[in-house]
Parts: sequence; structure tokens; C-alpha cells
Amino acid sequence: MNIRLLQLSLLIVLIFQSAVALAQKKEKKKETTQIVLFDGTSTDAWKDLKSESFPEHGWQIKDGILTVLGKTDTQDGGHDIITKEQYSNFELELEVLLSKGANSGIKYMVVNTYPGKEGHYLGLEYQLIDNKKHPDALLGRNGNRKMATLYDILPARDNIKVNPPGIWNKVKIVVNKNRVEHWLNDKIVLVYNRKSDSYKELVRLSKYSKLVNFGSQKKGHILLQGHGNEVSFRNIKISVLKK
Repeated sequence: MNIRLLQLSLLIVLIFQSAVALAQKKEKKKETTQIVLFDGTSTDAWKDLKSESFPEHGWQIKDGILTVLGKTDTQDGGHDIITKEQYSNFELELEVLLSKGANSGIKYMVVNTYPGKEGHYLGLEYQLIDNKKHPDALLGRNGNRKMATLYDILPARDNIKVNPPGIWNKVKIVVNKNRVEHWLNDKIVLVYNRKSDSYKELVRLSKYSKLVNFGSQKKGHILLQGHGNEVSFRNIKISVLKK
């Protein structure tokens, strides 16, 4: 085989590999469907826990930001809201701004059907908290109530980058069948498997110990918590992963 023919053969191989890579990339894109849960104006994707409508009080939209109001002497503050739809495999991405001393959470795989707790919307929680000012951050075990933890179950890794109150934090939650990831500011901070023995043991030691098969649902709502403190959210989107 002469050099020219060899070069031509290599070029064909490279073209083929590039075409395959492009096809795979396009196919990968087809495997996800992105849904905007909050675009800066519409709350159509959300509802109050007790109705099919977004709450009239306790939440506000301003400058493209969705804010749950804190409880004060003159106002009750906002309560929890959930997505109208339920999701199974997904990547949830959003930005969060805490007020000083705030405590809140993003719950996922939320259902209201746990035996003995019917009607109560319960689920796994990505903890949102001012680690330095809210006392709950010092409770629990091994730091499992601090920012970005799986609340009261699993702590985040050490030395994670947490922006202080007044500065936006980027949050991502990935649920791919039983594997779950918590991300904060573009860094993965914890991983667990909802069916593993280690996870089940941690649940047994947590406040959720009496809930049968806690967190094992195939699908559930997303919940933004109203917990008495002002917290803001923006750019909320969810990518539904292929099963």
C-alpha cells in the first residue's frame, strides 16, 4: 500500500469516526427532554399543596426571580409548592439565593402516600441552609443537615464551595434510576444508591425511620420548601432522562 492510499484510508476512518461521534451526540440529545419549570414569569408548572393553583400569597415574582417570603410580625410567609407533574429519571438544575440565617430545601421523589402519613407530601431533601447562622446546621449526625446534604441522612463531602447568603448558588440534583447525585456550584458533593444497604441503614438512623421504604418511589413531585425564611430561586429547569 503506497503512502497516498494509506493517507486516504486514514482520512476515511477519521471521517467515519467523526460521523459516528456526531450521530451519538445527536442521539444523546434525543435521550433527554428539557422542561422549563420557571422561566422568570410563569408559575404554570407549580401548585399549592392543597389545590391545583399557585398560591396567591407568600410567594412573589420580581425581576425574573421566584421568592418565598419569610415569616414576619406582619406576614405569615410562604408555604411549600410542588410541581404539578411527577418525575422519575431526571436532572434538576436551578439557582438559589439564601437570605441571612435561612433554612429551606428542595425535595424530590415527593409523594403523599406513605402509610400513616397519607396526605403529607414527603420526600428526599437537598438541604438549603445558612451553615453559619442557622442552628439546624449543627444538629443531626456528621454534618448531615448542612448545605447540599441529603437532609438528616447523608452529609456532603468536606470543603465544598458554598456561596454565602446574598450570592447565588448553582444546584443540581440527578436521579438516574436508583443512583442519586447532589451538585453544588458545578461540583458533585454526594452520591448514593436508593436501594443500597448503606442508604437503608442511614434512613433507619434518621428522622424518616418510620416511613416504609422511604425514598424508594419510582417517581415523585419536586417540592420547593417554604420554611419561614426568605429564599429565592431562578432558572429552574428539569431534563427528563431516557429510562
